[in-house]
Amino acid sequence: MADIRVPNSEACLRVLRQTPGLLRGLLAPTTPAQLDWQPSAERWSIAMVLAHLAEVEVKGFHSRFDAMLHENCPRLPAYDQLALFRSHTRFDPYAEMARFEEARSVTLALVESMPEGAGERSGEHEELGMLTIAQLLNEFAFHDLGHIRQVMELYRANVFYPEMGVYRGYYSR
Repeated sequence: MADIRVPNSEACLRVLRQTPGLLRGLLAPTTPAQLDWQPSAERWSIAMVLAHLAEVEVKGFHSRFDAMLHENCPRLPAYDQLALFRSHTRFDPYAEMARFEEARSVTLALVESMPEGAGERSGEHEELGMLTIAQLLNEFAFHDLGHIRQVMELYRANVFYPEMGVYRGYYSR
């Protein structure tokens, strides 16, 4: 779907293709306790981030791309990212990672098969108003990068920071 009318289309697709592997590689040596660690009750653990990524892949991205591709200016419902956590469910990070990878492969197949000009198709988000496939694609990559950064920060704060000794003085947590 390299479409010159979609700003950053190749960069977006590169990020979307690489995210599952980046996360899997980064998290390969982690323990279940490290994946479940939360810096505070209000902050997410890595397992929670993975659960969110698996859910938003379907509810926030795939469903919207699909609707805008197959309907004329569909209404796009808002996505409540915190609803997943209100039940205080304990997430299996390995199952969530697998669920995310499977959902991502389905979304990528859809996005990569979009016809030329699809980036201009639009829908009406119930909170944000009109948006295009091109805008959603850029949001998708931006969203991935934000959560990659979040996972990296959680990992470094929990695994490495406590073992740095005097070097902790150079960093504020």
